[in-house]
Amino acid sequence: MSELFDAVDALVASRSPLPPAVERKRLRTAHGLTLEEVAAALQVRRATVSGWESLTKPTEPRGPEREAYARLLRQLAELYPAPEEPAAPAPTTGTAVPALAPARPASAGLASEAAARTSTENTQPLAAPVAAAPEAAPRPSRTAGPSSTLRRPPARKAAPAGTPAEGGDPRFVNGPLAVVDVEDGQVLAFCTGGLILEVPAKSLPSLVDWTLKEAKLGQPRLSGPGKDGDPLLVLTEAALERYGLPVTLGDAERLAGRIPESHKVVKQLVRAEWQLTKRGFGPWARIYRPAQGSDRQCVQLCIPSWHALGTRHWGEVGQLPPAELARVLGVFASRVMTPRGSTAVTGLELMTALHPPTRASDPDADGKRHSEHNPGSLGRNPVDPAPCEAPDGHPLLKDLPRFHVRGPAEKLFEEAYDWARPMTDAECTLRHLVGIDVNMAFAAGANGLTVGLGTPTHVTAPVFDAKLPGSWLVDLSHVDLSRVKVGKDKWVDLDASLLPSPFTPKGDRPEGPAWYATPTVAYAVELGYDVTPVEAYVRYENGRYLDGWYNRLRDAYLATMADLGVHADLSPADFLAAMDGYKDRDPELAIVVSAIKATVKGGLGKLRERPRGEGWRPGEPWRALSRPTWRPDIRAAVISRTRINLHRKIIKHAAFTGQYPVAVLSDCVVYAAGGSSPLDFLPYRDGKPLPGGFKLGINPGLVKHEGTQSVLWGEEVRERFNAPELNLARYIKDGTVTDADNGE
Repeated sequence: MSELFDAVDALVASRSPLPPAVERKRLRTAHGLTLEEVAAALQVRRATVSGWESLTKPTEPRGPEREAYARLLRQLAELYPAPEEPAAPAPTTGTAVPALAPARPASAGLASEAAARTSTENTQPLAAPVAAAPEAAPRPSRTAGPSSTLRRPPARKAAPAGTPAEGGDPRFVNGPLAVVDVEDGQVLAFCTGGLILEVPAKSLPSLVDWTLKEAKLGQPRLSGPGKDGDPLLVLTEAALERYGLPVTLGDAERLAGRIPESHKVVKQLVRAEWQLTKRGFGPWARIYRPAQGSDRQCVQLCIPSWHALGTRHWGEVGQLPPAELARVLGVFASRVMTPRGSTAVTGLELMTALHPPTRASDPDADGKRHSEHNPGSLGRNPVDPAPCEAPDGHPLLKDLPRFHVRGPAEKLFEEAYDWARPMTDAECTLRHLVGIDVNMAFAAGANGLTVGLGTPTHVTAPVFDAKLPGSWLVDLSHVDLSRVKVGKDKWVDLDASLLPSPFTPKGDRPEGPAWYATPTVAYAVELGYDVTPVEAYVRYENGRYLDGWYNRLRDAYLATMADLGVHADLSPADFLAAMDGYKDRDPELAIVVSAIKATVKGGLGKLRERPRGEGWRPGEPWRALSRPTWRPDIRAAVISRTRINLHRKIIKHAAFTGQYPVAVLSDCVVYAAGGSSPLDFLPYRDGKPLPGGFKLGINPGLVKHEGTQSVLWGEEVRERFNAPELNLARYIKDGTVTDADNGE
């Protein structure tokens, strides 16, 4: 009988109710549990727990694991009950609300009412724990006359410190940032969600005081051991004039990146006992006082007219009215983090915010806590790279001859693709060149990647281990792409002359031993070839440091694209239609998308930041080397994996269709095709793509249509510049090629 009871109990347990995936993830992170800890407790793999929390297609646990998982979630739900949903969001509290078609003047470039309505009807909510886009309150333009019907909400005074909040973190109820402007002689702070605050401050020091004591601006920490985000003030030109700052920087100031210390505003700050960082008072000034315990006193300034928001990634966002500028930066801050500088700086700061170098220890015998290393982080001290990983001019290489040029056997050179070839006669008979681009390619390359966390260890004649991050000196010239393995035991014959080598950025076949990152060597093994490293620098202390960084940026990207009408569950044809003109549906959110993508590339680039003037000479250290986040080996591993991921898809596509790329540039691939759409050459069958090949979609790692030009265009361009291997992927988007692009 007991066996029957056990069977009944097991049957009931196999149907234990579970909350949605979003709630599962919220409960785990609220208790500070990692995926590894939950997996170890339930005796399953980490990927299994990750699948249970997937925001797109969550899997369901079965058997005894389901009952144990349900029990864990029930206990966590008792500790961390779900916050109650407010009956109606109050605009005056800075609550974020969805905004596909924000209310603003028609001159701001909105689509027609019908187009906006269609966009809204086609938009579905994305199941991801990211904030909705804050809506900008309507405000009249500076030239609006008395007859204008547009009205902005009345400004209100900031609540005194200690005032209870209506919801959320009581310290930051007015959002992460404010745009400070002057209208009709009144200084106003335009916050996210349409909130406008009156600013009583008459000077910059008093503005900093008001921000910290009354404005209730800032952002809660992104991880348990981390620090809260400092409030950000964006100063318009009118605000600069009010507080005695120059509207633009002179030539000398722009070259120095700051105003001089003798400036009257800097002296005001010094008299008020405020300090500036070593970078001084520049476009991204940080004004602070030394922290007293856990009490941080720091305010960040962003000055668009000093080129704080570069047009390359932020477009003309600095020219937007204050409320709309607050909306754009507010969306970015809520979904990524409060900007800390350029998109590159913010990308690097996001890594640290998600993996702080230290944490509080358990109480000692006296009940005191101490600062200790936070496992999974890069620590607080910088580490030297391996000699092969050091860029030219690094202090580790100061003993090299002055004009010595390091070759592949001395220098790790993992970079993105820049490869092209002449078209075949058969390809010239086709009509179109179609470019496809990998979404968030480098972010996808970082996803799930194991990277080194500590110092490298030199090993001679090592046995290659694909699970061990590092740099390997190995000869891969024997890898023949004319015959490769594409499955467990399936070999295929290919035309190697039409393929780039996966081992070099230019696509050339290696000629001897060279340094490679682990993903590159692992791919040679995957293709079916033996490898015998001569030596290696490996990192035994390692982990998936970039996973949280990738997840944060992926969710921000998908949520913003969903607001623009492009969803992750669209069919290939619907996806292509949704991507057509998506930026015009809301140009401001399109700016956020551009900034998110720039945060990915810029953050990875900062891992190997080079000297930036300052009188640097080869062999001397430069400022970036003092950061624990100066890690060229991590950058190399991400780029290596990104390039290998792309090559793997190219191989699968060639093996299945017999089609080969004409050009590859970074994450863009160009094919000759009979039609102008990617669907004219991508092998979809019953709506399903080739397994392991290219797939249309908005998720990172999937591809979108980059552009289409005619084959005649490609041949004419190459003939004009007498360059049979001119990389057409560089110009496929709009077909524009200038003489300057080719050095003429």
